[in-house]
Amino acid sequence: QVQLVPSGGGLVQAGGSLRLSCAASERTFRRYAGGWFRHPPGKEREFVASIGYSGTSTSYADSVKGRFTISRDNTANTMDLQMNSLTPDDTAVYYCAVGPAWGAPIASEAGYGSWGRGTQVTVSS
Repeated sequence: QVQLVPSGGGLVQAGGSLRLSCAASERTFRRYAGGWFRHPPGKEREFVASIGYSGTSTSYADSVKGRFTISRDNTANTMDLQMNSLTPDDTAVYYCAVGPAWGAPIASEAGYGSWGRGTQVTVSS
């Protein structure tokens, strides 16, 4: 089973940027779709962005569209989330996850198997 190890996150002021990255433990990650989710304080975990196995198709939650960019490097076995124009509403624990094999982007949590540990993103006003 592919394991994901996240990096990045931290504290940033509103309007700033952060980049999250997940490193996969196996080269087979290139066969799977990937996604990012977040768990804001006091709310349910929610979909943020997803990318197909080849990296050519992506999907975003409306709340982050135009500000966040998901990408992957199948040579390096990594998946990134570039977050720009951050607001306090983006404060959450962020999770990366492995999606369906040979899959297109998917927003449903049910489509994801292996999850990385969460990484905190805090945006101050």
